[in-house]
Amino acid sequence: MIRLEQVSKSFKFKGKTHHVVRDVSFTIPRGRSVGLIGRNGAGKSTLLRLIAGIAAPDRGQIIKTASVSWPLGFAGSFHTALTGEQNVRFVARIYGKDTEALVSYVEDFAELGQHFRRPVGSYSSGMKARLAFGVSMGIAFDYYLIDEVTAVGDTNFKKKCSMVFHERLKESDIVMVSHSAGTLRQFCNSGILLEDGKLTFYEDIEEALQIHQSNMAERTRI
Repeated sequence: MIRLEQVSKSFKFKGKTHHVVRDVSFTIPRGRSVGLIGRNGAGKSTLLRLIAGIAAPDRGQIIKTASVSWPLGFAGSFHTALTGEQNVRFVARIYGKDTEALVSYVEDFAELGQHFRRPVGSYSSGMKARLAFGVSMGIAFDYYLIDEVTAVGDTNFKKKCSMVFHERLKESDIVMVSHSAGTLRQFCNSGILLEDGKLTFYEDIEEALQIHQSNMAERTRI
């Protein structure tokens, strides 16, 4: 379970204060894969970072009684002066995993060749994504946080990512941010609507998408 207790988070942009969530108490249950839906700029990615523990709330606390991944697609946590292998070893120690087993898995999965033992600062964005996805799939989490990315690389690598990801979802849940309604329908059965600093849970992803579309249409008319 992931529980937000009276959580508030805001940021300033062009001199104005924008609220991601305001005094929100909310539970994301186990057993449901949910799409996090909201307009551009609502703060969906920021909310994922809060849940992951990468960002801190202004007030309140986030209680996690299950293991939660970092946001897939977020490779900013890698230390650029360390090699891919060294970063994987660090992650293994942080999460209490078998270091050699995780290094072996990621090296095979990411297909970085000799670059695996070169500094991450020399990687292209695609190589960082491969490394991040490989590390994420190498650790079994109760919840996977997905920020727009479910597969990276060329066609064959994307097929491998998709296959492994679907295998993980047999035992795990996801919280997914995506601008693609089709992707949300493919992976999610429920939805959470982020609107004006509030979170609303919908058991059916279709209902969440319909209400979001209605809200966007209303904003357009205004």
